[in-house]
Amino acid sequence: MSENKSSTRHLRDEFSEKQTLFNAQPGIVQRFLEAQARNIADTLVEHQPQAKFTLPDRVVVDLPQIDQPAPITVPANQREQTVGGLGNRLTRKDVKEELRHRLNELEQSPDQAISTSAGLLRFAAATHLVHSMLPSGRTVEYRSDDDEDIPTIPITGLEPESAITQDSDAIAEDGKSDEGRGDLQVPFVPAARRFYLPQWVAFDDLDNLLVGSVKEAEAHLASMHRYIEILHVASSIAPYILADDEYQKKRYGILGQLINQGRALARYKTQEIIKTIKERAQNGTLNRGLRLTLPYYDDQELGMSNTSFEVIPSGRIMFVPAFVVRAAREETAKRLQDTRFNPSTRKHLLAQLKMLEDAFYQA
Repeated sequence: MSENKSSTRHLRDEFSEKQTLFNAQPGIVQRFLEAQARNIADTLVEHQPQAKFTLPDRVVVDLPQIDQPAPITVPANQREQTVGGLGNRLTRKDVKEELRHRLNELEQSPDQAISTSAGLLRFAAATHLVHSMLPSGRTVEYRSDDDEDIPTIPITGLEPESAITQDSDAIAEDGKSDEGRGDLQVPFVPAARRFYLPQWVAFDDLDNLLVGSVKEAEAHLASMHRYIEILHVASSIAPYILADDEYQKKRYGILGQLINQGRALARYKTQEIIKTIKERAQNGTLNRGLRLTLPYYDDQELGMSNTSFEVIPSGRIMFVPAFVVRAAREETAKRLQDTRFNPSTRKHLLAQLKMLEDAFYQA
């Protein structure tokens, strides 16, 4: 068995074990753990400097002595836990690493009640982050662009039966509705419905802006980044959550959408830069130098970035479109040898530069 398959199986076994143990707890203990998990999740997502949580007063465990599950008491002096404090507040440091270290310590306790409680709390926190804090989306399928590792292009033919009756395909508008008539459903455009979460789609497949402004598109991208961040927080607290089907479904759905929309935003901004250059050239306001900052989406870092380069040095030099072509080609040559980029990000950035070059190339 390969190392990768062995690791995956280990994570699945651990996730199944924790899930079974959690389900074996009495309902009142489950609700208590879920309440504590919500507090922990909120603390982590909001990057708070301090976390407080309480272990349950008792948990059910398998006792070899009697060969069946039985409740055992958690020591009262170990139930209240506090991690972080004023020092973190002064340094603006969040408490994630300290919380993870404390849970590790508690799980390694020789007291079975303490170790089991900590393990259950870790499971509950990771599950809450994935299942409760993140909206579920549509069933989607993406394909890869050429030989890229991450599928980002939605496959067509997955249109909903009705955008009026499915909440995942329409927005329920706020405000008072007529009694007995229900909420008004405003359907998403077809281009948005091809993605996992249509409410955060800002561009169609031709890079046309579907929302009111670039700022709104950037806000959608920020929402998707936060979604991914919450998934990362869950896996950092409990790595075995990677084996959860819901985690995998949400990660697949949002990751393809995020990269697709991030690249579209970069291309849209590049087109706006091209328009601005042409307008300024026509008005004769580019004769004192020109330096460009070209946007691109880094799918390795999962964030927007920029590359800057000089087109015309400062001074009284008349603008000529060929200067832009030359600068784009020189920057392309540099990026072809730049080892900081993964292949898909490099390909995207080179396409941005080619777009710039083609816009000013005069045969």
